[in-house]
Amino acid sequence: MSTFKALRIDKGDAGQTVSTVDFDEADLMPGDVTVRVSHSTVNYKDGLAITGKSPVVRRFPMIPGIDFAGEVIASDSAEFAPGDKVVLNGWGVGETHLGGYAEIARVPAEYLVPLPEGLTPAESMAVGTAGYTAMLCVMALERHGVLPASGPVIVTGAAGGVGSVAVALLAKLGYEVVASTGREEEAVYLRDLGAARILPREELRHPGKPLQKEIWAGGIDSVGSVPLANVLAQTKSGGAVAACGLAAGMDLPASVAPFILRGVSLLGINSVTVPKPLRIEAWRRLSEDLDPEKLKAMTRTIGFGDIVDTATSIVEGKVRGRVVVEI
Repeated sequence: MSTFKALRIDKGDAGQTVSTVDFDEADLMPGDVTVRVSHSTVNYKDGLAITGKSPVVRRFPMIPGIDFAGEVIASDSAEFAPGDKVVLNGWGVGETHLGGYAEIARVPAEYLVPLPEGLTPAESMAVGTAGYTAMLCVMALERHGVLPASGPVIVTGAAGGVGSVAVALLAKLGYEVVASTGREEEAVYLRDLGAARILPREELRHPGKPLQKEIWAGGIDSVGSVPLANVLAQTKSGGAVAACGLAAGMDLPASVAPFILRGVSLLGINSVTVPKPLRIEAWRRLSEDLDPEKLKAMTRTIGFGDIVDTATSIVEGKVRGRVVVEI
């Protein structure tokens, strides 16, 4: 295949444009593994990249798509051979390295992990970076000692991609999960995923006292800003909150009070450059700890031609759960 279908972002004096093109394989960036991409997904970061709402893309032209799954078709690495099924998350793919919204991708072997047993390529993209990040958050809470017996755990942005998977994972593991969302119509959906209670976003969106009533043993936050500050102020002594998103903003208008008076920990979750052993462990846990029926319930599938519209919708907060793209 000398040319293949790809979504390309270009940038000129009038701003960026997005179009479907025939991309020449010779123009792919360096890498020792070439993959025929079968599936990708649409994450919040993909939405920011395609809409240009945030400077996610730092090289033009760019093929966006920070995730992909597919089959190795050529390899100069001893780690992978043609026919191997692989998954990619992060590493600047879709930002500085040509990404997954294409029929062919070429990347360094270190970016890839084997497709976990028990997951199909489509299911791995139903998980995607959002679900993989949720698993990293759960593992961080476990390492800190936040366990089901510790008390209720809050998930903010619960109807989104990270939040949906986080709710399902925590519930399966036996936690009492409280789902915070601004979309009241998603209450039944979140309860079906395992949420014990729904907390309206309104209760977290306004600035509160530096220290508030102790409620949460821990939390997974994908929104940042004032809601995260309030969650920290409501976290019990010795508790922890894993932070992985910025849907409400990059700021954190909090005080040091929860940290120095209650010993609360804020656990930063970086899903982009995670060492391979931890990535492999996270994917293993996902294949075992995420109920496939709940994953299916939170997922819808779109075609290649629907990527741009879906990217716009996800930035506008109109996408529930996960989206798989059939490349």
